[in-house]
Amino acid sequence: MTRRIVIGAGAVLVFVAAFLLKESRNATSEADTDPASAPVTERPLPRLVDLGSDKCIPCKKMAPILEGLSKEYRGSLIVEVLDVRKDPALGQKWGIRVIPTQIFLDASGEERFRHEGFMGREAILGKWKELGVELRPSGPGAGS
Repeated sequence: MTRRIVIGAGAVLVFVAAFLLKESRNATSEADTDPASAPVTERPLPRLVDLGSDKCIPCKKMAPILEGLSKEYRGSLIVEVLDVRKDPALGQKWGIRVIPTQIFLDASGEERFRHEGFMGREAILGKWKELGVELRPSGPGAGS
């Protein structure tokens, strides 16, 4: 009887530990992707918000471009990709008419430019330059 209680208690502890670990990872990943949760000592960064869908062909073509910009300009630019088919409220929140739509926000969160449709890497970088935002590549070999 005592053995069953110990085994049962052990199973409950394993379940609780797994649940807490999962919640901890979720909280960490949300904090990593949510600029509002960044420490106040960090300087605010310009942000490129891309609203699209993983089912949309132009959105799929933009995915590696956005991922590359996110990595290349880490610490200089926040790239946020939002799926409006998975969360339609995002489309309403941002006033989206067409996907993909890219919204360029300055470091204070003010919308500076909006583009509908596919937008290539050089066009994105050119727009930031036109808006007077200097993006600096991060790390060794950046920009290549």
